[in-house]
Amino acid sequence: MTVGKILVTPRSVTRDGHPALKRLTEAGYELVFSTPGAFPGEDELIELLPGCVGYLAGVEEISSRVLDAAAGLKVISRNGTGVDSVDLGAADRNGVRVLRAAGANARGVAELTFGHIIAAVRSIPFSDAAMKDQQWTRRKGIELAGRKLGLIGCGMIGRLVAGFALAFDMDVIACDPFADMSFKPSKRFAFASIDDVLATSDIISLHCPPQDGGALIDAASIGKMKDGVYLINTARASLIDDSAVLAGLESGKIAGVVVDAFDPEPPADWRLAGHPKVIGTPHIGGFTPESIDRAVSAAVDNLLKALK
Repeated sequence: MTVGKILVTPRSVTRDGHPALKRLTEAGYELVFSTPGAFPGEDELIELLPGCVGYLAGVEEISSRVLDAAAGLKVISRNGTGVDSVDLGAADRNGVRVLRAAGANARGVAELTFGHIIAAVRSIPFSDAAMKDQQWTRRKGIELAGRKLGLIGCGMIGRLVAGFALAFDMDVIACDPFADMSFKPSKRFAFASIDDVLATSDIISLHCPPQDGGALIDAASIGKMKDGVYLINTARASLIDDSAVLAGLESGKIAGVVVDAFDPEPPADWRLAGHPKVIGTPHIGGFTPESIDRAVSAAVDNLLKALK
């Protein structure tokens, strides 16, 4: 006997399936899938959601128009941490709970972040591309020991990145309005103000949610940074002002940039991703079997508990 329908939209799950979904069908739910391997647009969501009591959601935008049309929907369960793609006001107005799989992809994002830091300071993608073009061209890099890593955001991901950096004999400072002051992994780690992070860090890595009022990294904040700084963004595209970052790269103020999040995806404007001093990846932070397993399993758990 079917007790209700649940829409499933994460791209990896609609394309490849996932064992955790069996727990939903065993509980009596009928699963409805969006187009396999693709982002569902607003029109597709409006077509599929009415009559669904649950929604296992990916990173697609869930607008007020979608939520107003979702008759019968009780719960949106994200297979990740961020809920900035959901119109939370519309969800509240329609009586829809929004749940998230907190920390499910933290390890994957943190490991990608540190891999990107090494790739950026040693110009690994540049060197590899040159070798594949049969060109023996080199860029001088820097060593990480004794350098300062600044973290903007020190939640689960930031704390993991801090641990990796400390293992490389780096100094680490972090700013976070909700800092866990009990986190004291080393004498080489300290919490600081955002101005101190911007002014004193050799490498700045972003691990915070989108900010009200615009980009966190704009021309003014870049102006406070050290010359030759490296900027790493594996969080959200809206955290950085692309034009200001490009200007910083052209002036030499910024030595290198890493971006793993774009808006839209794929980007409509490829200038940042295509810059020779930028390493761009297509939102792969949580794109590992381990992160996907944790995220889908947590999202399913949240749905079952909320709908019980």
